[in-house]
Amino acid sequence: MPFPQHTPHLSETQAMDIRFITKTLHSYLDYPVAMLLIGAPLLLGLGESTPIALWLSVATGVAAFILTVLTDHKTGVVRVIPYSVHLTVDLAVGVLFLAAPLLFGFSGMDAWFYLAIGATVLSVVSLHQPAGDQITDNSNAVAGAH
Repeated sequence: MPFPQHTPHLSETQAMDIRFITKTLHSYLDYPVAMLLIGAPLLLGLGESTPIALWLSVATGVAAFILTVLTDHKTGVVRVIPYSVHLTVDLAVGVLFLAAPLLFGFSGMDAWFYLAIGATVLSVVSLHQPAGDQITDNSNAVAGAH
């Protein structure tokens, strides 16, 4: 007698999807990352190979902070920039940071910093859940509803 086939509740694509970074989680990461981009180069003494290795990250951190304040997500203050634009900027920053050692002649700690941050930013962007797949926030649900 053949075994009955089990029909999964999720499609294989959904079951294999490892994208776990939600819009809300991303929004909570943005402010600490902006502060890291501003402070870490100073603490690590970046700029040995060229001063741009210090100031590129600091300027990007300031821009990231402003972008976060203006993004339409949970921790945005003014919320005038669509989240999709924010993700596109993050993608561009990740690519720029990965290319920076080659483009600007960074070496040593300067190069490693930009390679690590660039790879991390691209990982976060690639692990982002598409808007339609995100679990909804039930904090605004009607009291007593299940």
